[in-house]
Amino acid sequence: MSDVLRGGIALFSEAGIATPEADAVELLAHAWHIDRTVLSRRRLFDDIVPAEKTAEFARLCELRRQRIPLQHLTGIAHFRHLELRVGPGVFVPRPETELLAGAVLAELAELSGERPPFVIDLCSGSGAITLSVATEHNGAVVIGVEREADALDWARTNLDHTRLGDSSVEFVHADATTLTHGRPELLGRADVVVTNPPYVPNAAIPRDPEVAGHDPAAALYGGEDGLETPELIIAQALQLLRPGGLFLMEHSEEQGPGVRELLATTASLTAAVTHQDYTGRDRYTVARRQTEE
Repeated sequence: MSDVLRGGIALFSEAGIATPEADAVELLAHAWHIDRTVLSRRRLFDDIVPAEKTAEFARLCELRRQRIPLQHLTGIAHFRHLELRVGPGVFVPRPETELLAGAVLAELAELSGERPPFVIDLCSGSGAITLSVATEHNGAVVIGVEREADALDWARTNLDHTRLGDSSVEFVHADATTLTHGRPELLGRADVVVTNPPYVPNAAIPRDPEVAGHDPAAALYGGEDGLETPELIIAQALQLLRPGGLFLMEHSEEQGPGVRELLATTASLTAAVTHQDYTGRDRYTVARRQTEE
């Protein structure tokens, strides 16, 4: 096995892939139809990889060398406690967004238990945040809003494969920037509105080929400065939140001041604070809707 893995690692290193060993291990486990724990045991004893599995591993490695996203090759993106189905047409969820979901869960833990907490996830994509909140806070009511039909199909597929317990999830086909136009019954009801919106400036093509060539443009680009779509979503959040409700938005490491400035222009979203990701970079900002006097 060691020779097989070394070949994949060398190929990925030459291709400039940031995590060559982790990707090679993931693809070999996938080709062998085993999980990574089993692969680790077999690697410890340097088990021989069957010829047909070696051939499948080589095929996958060649595709990965071409910078096809790892998650498109395995069909799975790991997010918190979930294994999400992903592929072409949906944004692959990132590890840093796990912190955003965790912040939502921390807020729900502070709410009283008089009624089920109600969360709206705008630009829900694969359903990563929606389903994490629903599965980790039993009894939550969560709506995921997604405009792109392909992404919505992936989210609903993930919902079909997720055990919700006493929580409920609805994925809505709608534009997150105009949601309240078609769903006026949601006005002023949400305890939490969370979003990982498109926020890349239109002219800023991502460096990684996996992102630039495979993540859908609708999930990436947020206008000339990247904040046009987030500004529209802030306006929606203001209408959706109940007094005292929390708004959380992911953004790039450079956009914290811009997001706080947008929030400061609203009448009711106050006390904005920007939080950092695992690397210490600004990653998401939260604000709370003022309670009524």
